[in-house]
Amino acid sequence: MTEQQIRVEVAYGRLDEQLILEVLTEPGITAKEAVERSGILQHFPEIDLSKNKIGIFGKAAKLDVKLNAGDRVEIYRPLIADPKEQRKKRAAEGKQMKKGAR
Repeated sequence: MTEQQIRVEVAYGRLDEQLILEVLTEPGITAKEAVERSGILQHFPEIDLSKNKIGIFGKAAKLDVKLNAGDRVEIYRPLIADPKEQRKKRAAEGKQMKKGAR
């Protein structure tokens, strides 16, 4: 690593496999460039950067954000269920259980 390079990570995970790849690159790289250079798109062909959201250490980010040394770009899978709908469903089921307990 030269003085002109920074180290960043790119992470993605499925239920059956997770991968964190290190990228050694020049300062000023964008999240999208780091993802592309990491090789993770070849390892997980289902990733579509036009659909998958990304974040930096758990905080939502855009693909054009400039990375700092030590940043970890996380690629998120699409949600399989709407969290709000799931909470409503659980609340309704809880009310049904309380009525039946009398």
